[in-house]
Amino acid sequence: MDSTIVGEGPLFSDPDPEKARAFFRHKSRALEDKVMSVKEAVTRFVHDGEYLGSGGFGTNRIATAALHEVLRQKKRNLSFAGHTATHDFQILAAGNIGGEKLLAKVDLAYVVGLEARGLSPHSRRVIESGQLETCEWTNYALACRLHAAAMGVPYMLSRNMLGTETFTYSAAKQLVCPFTGRKVVALPALYPDVALIHVHESDGYGNCRIYGVTVADLDLARAAKRLIITCERLISNEEIRRAPHLTVIPSLCVDAVCEVPGGCYPGNMPGEYFSDEEHLRQWLEVEKDEAQFVRFIDEYIYGVPDFAGYLEKCGGPARLAQLRDLELLKG
Repeated sequence: MDSTIVGEGPLFSDPDPEKARAFFRHKSRALEDKVMSVKEAVTRFVHDGEYLGSGGFGTNRIATAALHEVLRQKKRNLSFAGHTATHDFQILAAGNIGGEKLLAKVDLAYVVGLEARGLSPHSRRVIESGQLETCEWTNYALACRLHAAAMGVPYMLSRNMLGTETFTYSAAKQLVCPFTGRKVVALPALYPDVALIHVHESDGYGNCRIYGVTVADLDLARAAKRLIITCERLISNEEIRRAPHLTVIPSLCVDAVCEVPGGCYPGNMPGEYFSDEEHLRQWLEVEKDEAQFVRFIDEYIYGVPDFAGYLEKCGGPARLAQLRDLELLKG
């Protein structure tokens, strides 16, 4: 008798590793120059209707510059993995306003809160409006899903979410372990169509270094079919080869490399600059009134040609220098 118990939530991506391998089989592994602008990378590799993954943790080491460009290019009907997502989800949710629909489907774990800073009023409006199709998970469950994809298996087993309403509203399945007879949860592999990850250093081929916690980014890099890397600094391949053990994301995973100093702002880039708490509070404040928020987004994102323009509006190099001093002091 079938003892499988199935969550009620929708599954937004195909967990079949053979279909993913069919894609990866044709992905170039050559050492090619992949350096380009963020605008070109998003134009080439982020397409309407696809599934998007975002790296980092909370407001730490997020690919803000690339996320802004997704918003600026008015991408539409994206699915999104809400894994430890705070300001990154806040940015994308700004694309769901005034009848626009950047986000269509979201695997929810942690998306509305900005940790101790409070809840994002606009993100909350978007979720509560019913305009998104959603499926619930925990952060750990989404990490397991990415790990399964990175391993090339269709699911991971865990005891996470057993006996919870989160399981009920997920797309997981409860199974009976063939070895112990105990209940386990099968978490389906997650293969994003494209992912955005900000790193400390990369060479032009996409060999990347991250200093500090990596959370699920090493699995995300290997699970995503296409990967856009933004980095604080471009370094030479010779430097990469001098210390190969520091490379955590290899070039074979990467499709684009974009040098964007300050590219995580207003988030915290460990060892580089602290988060701009004043500007994050500004986001939360202007979101309370939708009309005011529209004006804010028009001025700060749509009204500038690129991320450098956004940084300039927020204080430019002088503000980044202040945040660098603060990071070094706290470090």
